[in-house]
Amino acid sequence: MSRFKLFIPLTVFVLLGGLLYLGLQNDPAHLPSALVDKPLPDFKLKVLGEEKVLSKNDLLGEPFLLNVWATWCPTCRVENPFFIRLSERGVKIVGINYKDQDSAAMGWLKHFGNPYSVNVVDNEGRFGIDLGVYGAPETFLVDSNGVIRYKHVGVVDEDVWRRELAPLML
Repeated sequence: MSRFKLFIPLTVFVLLGGLLYLGLQNDPAHLPSALVDKPLPDFKLKVLGEEKVLSKNDLLGEPFLLNVWATWCPTCRVENPFFIRLSERGVKIVGINYKDQDSAAMGWLKHFGNPYSVNVVDNEGRFGIDLGVYGAPETFLVDSNGVIRYKHVGVVDEDVWRRELAPLML
């Protein structure tokens, strides 16, 4: 029995090492969305800088990227130039200004450029909650019928576009 007790620490160490190894195989950036292959939640949000209100039905008819961004998000500044290039190629990008101030958002877009066909305001983050947003930036690919086909957390760049988003935009 005393020999058996000597192997307990070794067994615990091997088990913990195995669990750690399995945990390291997971992608920490991968945050699954329960909304993939489900309709975009209904919303009625004010258009940034206007009194106009936009709803989900106003966006239907062609696939688009739905990008959650904010002026307080340094990573959003990184992906903005690529979104400008995408919009110049004809990709429709809808912005959700998330938990931000309208004046700051309009100034940010004026300074860094505006890749969005339209920008809606989610100051309190309620639509973000409906989308399951963790923060900014997050980008959803929505098909022409308003169904979410993909969710990407983090910067969208040329590699992410080619590998993950562009094949689904067809």
